[in-house]
Amino acid sequence: MMKLKVFNKESQVVGDVELSVKEEASGNKGVLFNRVVRTILMNKRQGTASAKSRGEVSGGGKKPWRQKGTGRARAGSIRSPLFVGGGVIFGPQPREFDLKIKKKEKKLAFSEALTQRAKEEAIVVLDEIKFDAPKTKEAYAILKGLGIERALVVLEKGMENAYLSFRNIRGVEVRNVDTLNTYDLLRFKKIVAPKSVIEKINGRIVNG
Repeated sequence: MMKLKVFNKESQVVGDVELSVKEEASGNKGVLFNRVVRTILMNKRQGTASAKSRGEVSGGGKKPWRQKGTGRARAGSIRSPLFVGGGVIFGPQPREFDLKIKKKEKKLAFSEALTQRAKEEAIVVLDEIKFDAPKTKEAYAILKGLGIERALVVLEKGMENAYLSFRNIRGVEVRNVDTLNTYDLLRFKKIVAPKSVIEKINGRIVNG
């Protein structure tokens, strides 16, 4: 278990919360992070890029000009890649980029990433993130008071006003705790979350 400080909106420490991870990370986490992050990024690729080969381009049934006597290079079809509007040589075709990784490895990488970020004091916990209405100015003031310029803000369902308040701040991205992954934890300098989200993360670590 690791303890994280809990701040209020005025950037004052008002308590702490436990994070259900080991205090020491394993030695091979670099290889594990590489595998998991690569899987996450590859699975985001759509693989829909496509280009027509000369056999798929319409037209070009007739020889453009006669074989000899014109002074030009011989040509058999305007579908040739040498012509504008012709086919593409070795162009991209739809394909699957999906990679598979064990659920156990994903869970371990997520836990290891949390351990590392907690040791770096990169996880900033607020007692609550509550807005009666979307107020970007107020959200910006909270981050500024904590000395944070670029961060990932992790919220949960039902926090629509908080989401609308943080999403327009430059250098800030917002995620739902249910979609939070290892890549998100590693790529941001600071991770800001309310205490209730940390409790959900603990449940996710324990239950997978």
